[in-house]
Amino acid sequence: MIVAIVQARMGSKRCEGKVMKNVLGKPLIGYLLERLKYSQKIDKIVLATSSDLQNAAMCEYAKLAGFDVFVGSEDDVLDRYYQAALQYKADSIVRITGDCPLIDVEICDELFEMYLGEKVEYAHLSPRFAEGLDCEILSFEYLSMAWREAKKKSEREHVTLYINNNLNRFQKMIMDNDVDDSKYRITVDELEDFDVVKSIIESLYEEGVKPFGFQRIKKFLDSNSDIYRRNSHIARNEGLAISLQGDKYEK
Repeated sequence: MIVAIVQARMGSKRCEGKVMKNVLGKPLIGYLLERLKYSQKIDKIVLATSSDLQNAAMCEYAKLAGFDVFVGSEDDVLDRYYQAALQYKADSIVRITGDCPLIDVEICDELFEMYLGEKVEYAHLSPRFAEGLDCEILSFEYLSMAWREAKKKSEREHVTLYINNNLNRFQKMIMDNDVDDSKYRITVDELEDFDVVKSIIESLYEEGVKPFGFQRIKKFLDSNSDIYRRNSHIARNEGLAISLQGDKYEK
């Protein structure tokens, strides 16, 4: 069973309530879940959130749209993933974050093909892909090992960080990009990010049509430099950097 687990919550400090921000009458999480339905590899899509009351509207939306919802820990995201994977009997887990409403499922499916072909237990995209296309695939065995052994706060908050911190024990594969698209940012962490993604959706989205892929997004941003520049100053993986800084103050 290949299960896509989408981690999302409403309590973002940098862009509060971002996953339910509305564009063309639909919340961002709706675009993300809708895109995942076009995957040729994923068997089940699960929205994994926490029991915080702020998340109630998001959970209700996902259920009404026909998606499974799992409620787990607010801060221990690794445990949330493990418990969700356990409940849905996942053999392989596709990890998606809720701040990637413009995920490209064709890229995710290609990664999964390589994951199977190379017979590894963990695979992810290289930094040469745009931020906001983030996709990781790992086996339930690797997820279980990380869940049992990870101790640092950052390793509980970021699901695969323990694996990446212990590569002498874990094998992984990185799928590279043909070109360097790292300058493009289509994730939603800040208000400027939302403005960019909103402009992309308003210009390219068509209801009931196969979602546009990253190449159309790239062409749009290249043709609209004013939109591209709105969030080009934001550092990549800023949330992870903040989390790692927090490890220094653990007792």
